[in-house]
Amino acid sequence: MIDYQSLRFDYRRHADQDAAEPARHPVVVVGAGPVGLALAIDLALRQVPVVLLDNDNTLSSGSRAICFAKRTLEIFDRLGCGDRMVDKGVSWNVGKVFFHDEQVYRFDLLPEPGHERPAFINLQQYYVEGYLVERAATLPLIDLRWNNKVTGIEQRDDGAVLTVETPEGDYRLQADYVAACDGSRSNLRQLLGQEAKGRVFRDRFLIADITMDAHLPTERRFWFDPSFHPGQSVLLHKQADGMWRVDFQLGWDADPVEERKPENITPRVRALLDSIGFEGVQFRIGWASVYTFACQRMERFRHGRVLFAGDSAHGVSPFGARGANSGVQDADNLAWKLAAVVRGDAPDALLDSYASEREFAADQNIRNSTRATDFITPKSEVSRLFRDAVLELTKRHAFARTLVNSGRLSVATVLRDSPLNTAEAEAFAGAMVPGAAAADAPVVRADGSTGWLLRECHVSQFTALVFGQGETAERSLQALKASDFPLHVVRVEGGGTDVALATQRYDAQPGTVYLLRPDQHVCARWRQPTAANIRAAIGRALAKA
Repeated sequence: MIDYQSLRFDYRRHADQDAAEPARHPVVVVGAGPVGLALAIDLALRQVPVVLLDNDNTLSSGSRAICFAKRTLEIFDRLGCGDRMVDKGVSWNVGKVFFHDEQVYRFDLLPEPGHERPAFINLQQYYVEGYLVERAATLPLIDLRWNNKVTGIEQRDDGAVLTVETPEGDYRLQADYVAACDGSRSNLRQLLGQEAKGRVFRDRFLIADITMDAHLPTERRFWFDPSFHPGQSVLLHKQADGMWRVDFQLGWDADPVEERKPENITPRVRALLDSIGFEGVQFRIGWASVYTFACQRMERFRHGRVLFAGDSAHGVSPFGARGANSGVQDADNLAWKLAAVVRGDAPDALLDSYASEREFAADQNIRNSTRATDFITPKSEVSRLFRDAVLELTKRHAFARTLVNSGRLSVATVLRDSPLNTAEAEAFAGAMVPGAAAADAPVVRADGSTGWLLRECHVSQFTALVFGQGETAERSLQALKASDFPLHVVRVEGGGTDVALATQRYDAQPGTVYLLRPDQHVCARWRQPTAANIRAAIGRALAKA
């Protein structure tokens, strides 16, 4: 088994370093974390050459981001590495919430039937990065350069010029567009004189990866004010390889250096295990870190030819798993737009919609993350009294459980007000409104085999879903053909419960058509479209309207 935490990637001198004039590339991505890697892979699948620069030669150490949501897994499927993530990751359904030492309620996130992927998996970040690096290595259009640190940038009307530091000296690169995926301490953000603004939380948390001989159920446990860690919160959940992640709230006055020492972590873990009936169980401490966090974002994610994604653009608390998930969804949103602009299929203005859509998503994530943090770490006596009263009530009253917030888990943002959406002229029910990420469902292919709706969508083109059979469905197919645009068409037809589920989710009738953007967000839907309707909707989705 590969130890992804100990991998070291070789620096290699590139011909660009010996060029008389800075070599020019369509897209340079800065930062080979999950966001930068996902973006580079996505661009390469769309036949856009991309240079990916990383300032060191390692993957992340420790578990870090571990909870990857269904929407992110569906993106990884499209990138060609979702199966590996799911096979390695740990899925759980049962969550338990404790107040003091008493369980106040239990919830079961039984997955909604008819989806290929679970609601989320727990998987250490170094596996996610390792699998993405290995996927990138199979794509010749990705030029991944380790130990290449960007130290300067000069913006021009037609692109940007980067100064890159390497072990063999500096060189310069020209790029039509630059994607800044270089993390919360973004060097590019500083070089452009930008900053992220928001709320800093005066609290500290210890996170530790532990392996132990105990066989605990695969479930999420969250404690408010337990006797083994009074006045604070604790979270315990399982990762791959039988490893457990434990988060201890420490308070603002805790010394980060002291709290990271194994001799100080050990008694905290010992007290936790003793409290749940595992006295004497042996455990080993792996990676550990003490962190603080902020909920903040840049005012604008686009600055000329530079586009910011992931933690470089926005940051949230870890409660709800909104950091890495929203970052990968940034990449998902940006890749198809960059590719369309670089290929000349769309105007540069399409990239403005990346900024507006993902700024809206960041605001939503920050709002949810802040609410969770305020509940978990109340900053006034009144707030604490309210929280504790809610927790007491949850034992007997279902309404109170809706108020408990130990981290509402990440879901895809509905881009309801996107300028790329086509307004609806007909009534539809259900959640698949323009701007929503397309929901998965079982389908029956033309040859009678079964599959999954999202797997049938094209990895890089607009997809049209055509529901039902008969004359109305044929008219819709003719309209799609007459639109004279290279659409990938998926027929959702036939009987049985599988197709009925897709029909129900999309409130479809025979002839209903859904137009999906290349990132699988709905941008238009019709009961019976015309070729003109379809052409106009595609034009709007490409910012040509």
